[in-house]
Amino acid sequence: MPEREIPTTRIALLELKEEQQLVKEGYSLLDEKRILLAAEIRRELERLRARHAQMAAAEEAARVAVVAALLRHGLDTLAVHPPASLADLSLTVVRTRLLGLHLIEATVQTADAPAAQRPYDGSSDAIRECVRAHRVVLVSAVAVAITSLNLRRLVREYVRTERRTRAIENILLPEINAAVTRLEEQLDSMDLEELARLRGRRAATPGVAMPAPAE
Repeated sequence: MPEREIPTTRIALLELKEEQQLVKEGYSLLDEKRILLAAEIRRELERLRARHAQMAAAEEAARVAVVAALLRHGLDTLAVHPPASLADLSLTVVRTRLLGLHLIEATVQTADAPAAQRPYDGSSDAIRECVRAHRVVLVSAVAVAITSLNLRRLVREYVRTERRTRAIENILLPEINAAVTRLEEQLDSMDLEELARLRGRRAATPGVAMPAPAE
Protein backbone atom coordinates (compact mmCIF):
# COMPACT_ATOMS: atom_id res chain seq x y z
CA MET A 1 0.00 0.00 0.00
CA PRO A 2 1.54 3.34 -0.98
CA GLU A 3 2.24 5.75 1.86
CA ARG A 4 -0.03 8.76 2.19
CA GLU A 5 1.36 12.19 1.50
CA ILE A 6 1.17 13.93 4.87
CA PRO A 7 2.23 17.58 5.14
CA THR A 8 4.90 18.20 7.75
CA THR A 9 2.83 20.47 10.00
CA ARG A 10 1.64 20.32 13.57
CA ILE A 11 -1.97 20.45 12.42
CA ALA A 12 -1.36 17.36 10.30
CA LEU A 13 0.20 15.66 13.33
CA LEU A 14 -2.84 16.46 15.49
CA GLU A 15 -5.18 15.13 12.81
CA LEU A 16 -3.10 11.99 12.49
CA LYS A 17 -3.17 11.44 16.24
CA GLU A 18 -6.96 11.87 16.24
CA GLU A 19 -7.18 9.26 13.50
CA GLN A 20 -4.87 7.02 15.53
CA GLN A 21 -7.19 7.29 18.54
CA LEU A 22 -10.29 6.54 16.45
CA VAL A 23 -8.65 3.48 14.94
CA LYS A 24 -7.66 2.24 18.41
CA GLU A 25 -11.25 2.66 19.60
CA GLY A 26 -12.52 0.84 16.52
CA TYR A 27 -10.08 -1.97 17.18
CA SER A 28 -11.26 -2.27 20.80
CA LEU A 29 -14.89 -2.50 19.67
CA LEU A 30 -14.11 -5.13 17.05
CA ASP A 31 -12.02 -7.11 19.53
CA GLU A 32 -14.89 -7.06 22.04
CA LYS A 33 -17.31 -8.13 19.31
CA ARG A 34 -14.97 -10.98 18.37
CA ILE A 35 -14.93 -12.21 21.97
CA LEU A 36 -18.73 -12.02 22.28
CA LEU A 37 -19.19 -13.87 19.00
CA ALA A 38 -16.79 -16.61 20.10
CA ALA A 39 -18.73 -17.04 23.35
CA GLU A 40 -22.04 -17.23 21.47
CA ILE A 41 -20.57 -19.76 19.03
CA ARG A 42 -19.57 -21.99 21.94
CA ARG A 43 -23.09 -21.78 23.35
CA GLU A 44 -24.63 -22.62 19.98
CA LEU A 45 -22.28 -25.58 19.58
CA GLU A 46 -23.37 -26.96 22.94
CA ARG A 47 -27.01 -26.42 21.97
CA LEU A 48 -26.41 -28.16 18.63
CA ARG A 49 -24.80 -31.16 20.31
CA ALA A 50 -27.73 -31.46 22.70
CA ARG A 51 -30.26 -31.22 19.88
CA HIS A 52 -28.36 -33.75 17.79
CA ALA A 53 -28.53 -36.12 20.75
CA GLN A 54 -32.26 -35.50 21.08
CA MET A 55 -32.80 -36.15 17.39
CA ALA A 56 -30.73 -39.34 17.55
CA ALA A 57 -32.89 -40.57 20.43
CA ALA A 58 -36.05 -39.64 18.52
CA GLU A 59 -34.83 -41.47 15.40
CA GLU A 60 -34.09 -44.57 17.45
CA ALA A 61 -37.57 -44.43 19.00
CA ALA A 62 -39.07 -44.05 15.52
CA ARG A 63 -37.08 -47.02 14.26
CA VAL A 64 -38.36 -49.15 17.16
CA ALA A 65 -41.92 -47.99 16.43
CA VAL A 66 -41.60 -48.89 12.73
CA VAL A 67 -40.29 -52.36 13.59
CA ALA A 68 -43.17 -52.88 16.00
CA ALA A 69 -45.69 -51.77 13.38
CA LEU A 70 -44.13 -54.06 10.78
CA LEU A 71 -44.26 -57.02 13.12
CA ARG A 72 -47.88 -56.25 13.91
CA HIS A 73 -49.26 -55.52 10.43
CA GLY A 74 -46.63 -56.44 7.88
CA LEU A 75 -45.15 -54.33 5.09
CA ASP A 76 -48.10 -54.64 2.73
CA THR A 77 -50.55 -53.21 5.27
CA LEU A 78 -48.28 -50.32 6.23
CA ALA A 79 -47.57 -49.53 2.58
CA VAL A 80 -51.27 -48.85 1.85
CA HIS A 81 -52.01 -47.09 5.15
CA PRO A 82 -53.12 -43.45 4.64
CA PRO A 83 -50.29 -40.96 5.27
CA ALA A 84 -50.35 -38.99 8.49
CA SER A 85 -51.59 -35.42 8.34
CA LEU A 86 -49.43 -32.53 9.52
CA ALA A 87 -52.29 -30.04 9.48
CA ASP A 88 -52.23 -29.66 13.26
CA LEU A 89 -48.55 -28.69 13.31
CA SER A 90 -47.58 -25.03 13.30
CA LEU A 91 -44.18 -23.37 13.09
CA THR A 92 -43.49 -20.37 15.30
CA VAL A 93 -40.47 -18.25 14.33
CA VAL A 94 -38.94 -15.60 16.60
CA ARG A 95 -36.30 -13.30 15.15
CA THR A 96 -33.59 -11.84 17.37
CA ARG A 97 -30.54 -9.65 16.87
CA LEU A 98 -27.08 -10.16 18.32
CA LEU A 99 -24.43 -7.53 17.60
CA GLY A 100 -26.33 -6.53 14.48
CA LEU A 101 -26.63 -10.14 13.33
CA HIS A 102 -30.06 -11.63 12.60
CA LEU A 103 -30.72 -14.93 14.39
CA ILE A 104 -33.90 -16.98 14.58
CA GLU A 105 -35.48 -19.43 16.94
CA ALA A 106 -38.26 -21.68 15.73
CA THR A 107 -40.50 -24.13 17.52
CA VAL A 108 -43.00 -26.60 16.12
CA GLN A 109 -46.27 -26.57 17.99
CA THR A 110 -47.88 -29.99 18.10
CA ALA A 111 -50.48 -31.54 20.35
CA ASP A 112 -51.23 -35.17 21.02
CA ALA A 113 -54.83 -34.25 21.67
CA PRO A 114 -57.65 -36.60 20.61
CA ALA A 115 -58.53 -34.18 17.82
CA ALA A 116 -55.08 -34.64 16.35
CA GLN A 117 -55.62 -38.41 16.36
CA ARG A 118 -58.98 -38.40 14.58
CA PRO A 119 -57.45 -39.05 11.12
CA TYR A 120 -56.06 -42.29 12.53
CA ASP A 121 -59.26 -43.62 14.15
CA GLY A 122 -59.35 -47.33 13.54
CA SER A 123 -55.57 -47.60 13.39
CA SER A 124 -53.80 -49.82 15.83
CA ASP A 125 -51.74 -48.54 18.73
CA ALA A 126 -48.60 -49.63 16.86
CA ILE A 127 -49.41 -47.40 13.88
CA ARG A 128 -50.36 -44.45 16.07
CA GLU A 129 -47.12 -44.82 18.02
CA CYS A 130 -45.20 -44.94 14.74
CA VAL A 131 -46.85 -41.70 13.63
CA ARG A 132 -46.19 -40.03 16.99
CA ALA A 133 -42.53 -41.06 16.98
CA HIS A 134 -41.94 -39.66 13.50
CA ARG A 135 -43.58 -36.40 14.47
CA VAL A 136 -41.06 -36.13 17.29
CA VAL A 137 -38.27 -36.72 14.76
CA LEU A 138 -39.67 -33.89 12.63
CA VAL A 139 -39.74 -31.49 15.57
CA SER A 140 -36.17 -32.44 16.51
CA ALA A 141 -34.98 -31.99 12.94
CA VAL A 142 -36.41 -28.45 12.83
CA ALA A 143 -34.55 -27.57 16.03
CA VAL A 144 -31.28 -28.93 14.63
CA ALA A 145 -31.75 -27.07 11.34
CA ILE A 146 -32.42 -23.74 13.07
CA THR A 147 -29.43 -24.10 15.39
CA SER A 148 -27.20 -25.04 12.45
CA LEU A 149 -28.37 -21.97 10.54
CA ASN A 150 -27.64 -19.66 13.48
CA LEU A 151 -24.25 -21.27 13.97
CA ARG A 152 -23.29 -20.74 10.32
CA ARG A 153 -24.28 -17.08 10.54
CA LEU A 154 -22.29 -16.61 13.74
CA VAL A 155 -19.20 -18.28 12.30
CA ARG A 156 -19.42 -16.23 9.10
CA GLU A 157 -19.69 -13.01 11.13
CA TYR A 158 -16.83 -14.09 13.38
CA VAL A 159 -14.56 -14.71 10.39
CA ARG A 160 -15.45 -11.31 8.94
CA THR A 161 -14.81 -9.60 12.28
CA GLU A 162 -11.55 -11.50 12.76
CA ARG A 163 -10.27 -10.34 9.37
CA ARG A 164 -11.11 -6.72 10.11
CA THR A 165 -9.51 -6.90 13.54
CA ARG A 166 -6.34 -8.46 12.17
CA ALA A 167 -6.18 -5.88 9.40
CA ILE A 168 -6.33 -3.04 11.92
CA GLU A 169 -3.90 -4.74 14.30
CA ASN A 170 -1.31 -5.82 11.74
CA ILE A 171 -1.63 -3.25 8.95
CA LEU A 172 -3.55 -0.07 9.70
CA LEU A 173 -2.37 0.68 13.25
CA PRO A 174 1.32 -0.01 12.51
CA GLU A 175 1.12 2.28 9.47
CA ILE A 176 -0.48 5.09 11.49
CA ASN A 177 1.96 4.63 14.39
CA ALA A 178 4.89 4.75 11.99
CA ALA A 179 3.48 7.86 10.31
CA VAL A 180 3.04 9.60 13.67
CA THR A 181 6.61 8.74 14.70
CA ARG A 182 8.00 9.86 11.35
CA LEU A 183 6.08 13.15 11.44
CA GLU A 184 7.16 13.86 15.02
CA GLU A 185 10.78 13.26 14.08
CA GLN A 186 10.47 15.54 11.05
CA LEU A 187 8.90 18.31 13.12
CA ASP A 188 11.57 17.95 15.82
CA SER A 189 14.24 18.15 13.13
CA MET A 190 12.62 21.29 11.70
CA ASP A 191 12.50 22.83 15.19
CA LEU A 192 16.18 22.10 15.70
CA GLU A 193 17.01 23.60 12.31
CA GLU A 194 14.99 26.70 13.13
CA LEU A 195 16.68 26.97 16.52
CA ALA A 196 20.09 26.67 14.91
CA ARG A 197 19.15 29.30 12.34
CA LEU A 198 17.98 31.70 15.06
CA ARG A 199 21.16 31.12 17.03
CA GLY A 200 23.21 31.86 13.94
CA ARG A 201 21.26 35.07 13.38
CA ARG A 202 21.73 36.07 17.02
CA ALA A 203 25.46 35.46 16.78
CA ALA A 204 25.58 37.61 13.65
CA THR A 205 23.45 40.37 15.28
CA PRO A 206 24.59 41.12 18.86
CA GLY A 207 21.94 42.40 21.25
CA VAL A 208 19.06 40.43 19.70
CA ALA A 209 17.43 38.08 22.18
CA MET A 210 16.91 34.56 20.94
CA PRO A 211 13.30 33.34 21.38
CA ALA A 212 12.61 30.21 23.39
CA PRO A 213 12.30 27.02 21.34
CA ALA A 214 8.76 25.93 20.47
CA GLU A 215 7.25 23.25 22.70
